Amino acid sequence: MQDEALSVWLDDRRPPPHGGWTWAKTPAETIALLESGRVEPLSLDHGLGIFEDDRELTGNDVLVWIEEAVVVRGIQPPASIAVHPAHPRARSN
Repeated sequence: MQDEALSVWLDDRRPPPHGGWTWAKTPAETIALLESGRVEPLSLDHGLGIFEDDRELTGNDVLVWIEEAVVVRGIQPPASIAVHPAHPRARSN
């Protein structure tokens, strides 16, 4: 039996839409879910209001992790990755 897919919503403040989304509030939580290999789809906020070593963690940190994991470990990335930042400039980033 194959494990059920997880729809993952990364956002520090806004709850996920209805429909069975798993709400991750940090890049670390999101990456832990991605490591399960069950994430499909993935939706990312940009600014998360979390600071580490004087920089803000963002949804882009998750994208960087995915890119590295694909190249180094051969993981399969989610086929559907969306961004949902509230700030228009962040969306273009």
